[in-house]
Amino acid sequence: MDRRSFIGCLAAPFALRTAGAQSARRIARIGIITSGFTTAKRLEILKEAAPTATVAALWEATSRSSWRAAETAARTRGWKVVSLEVNDAAGVERSFKMAASAGAGALLVIGGGRLFGQRQQVVDLAAANRLPAMYSLRSFVDAGGLMSYGADLTDSYRRSATFVDRILKGAKPAEMPIEQSTKFELVINLKTAKALGLTIPRSLLLRADQVIE
Repeated sequence: MDRRSFIGCLAAPFALRTAGAQSARRIARIGIITSGFTTAKRLEILKEAAPTATVAALWEATSRSSWRAAETAARTRGWKVVSLEVNDAAGVERSFKMAASAGAGALLVIGGGRLFGQRQQVVDLAAANRLPAMYSLRSFVDAGGLMSYGADLTDSYRRSATFVDRILKGAKPAEMPIEQSTKFELVINLKTAKALGLTIPRSLLLRADQVIE
């Protein structure tokens, strides 16, 4: 992460506090819409990699709207998705046992603070249960996960730094346009795919922003 991105990472919370309640509500609404869209897209990509598999969706209370988006996308396409809500630290391992009992053959990990904090455990359990998994952040792939699709965080932090700079120079946060993430990246770990005995379709590999071999 370069210096500008690092500043953006540190300063983003300050920008949100300064923006005021009305702007914060607008940001929240846009965040829900964007999150729902990307969650549905993750599910689509996962089904490309494992078209016949029943998908288990791992989520927590803070990502309920994203789970609903995945559920809606699955219903529209006639796909079976098993809901696995994680409420505590022990819930991760318990959820994988439930996924096995439900006959799940793939895993959709919907973002949340608890799951991010336990990402290595999630990745290890996915490998142990031989579940192709799609994640919301590439840090899961860096930890050995199969695939991730989501906003390029380095780009997001860099853009945040620009906003903070404008605020510090006197711009009113409530009058500044709210920007959504425009740069998304698909990362695929072929080493993990090989360990799972999974062949990633060439069409998917060609769309990937990065392929780890």
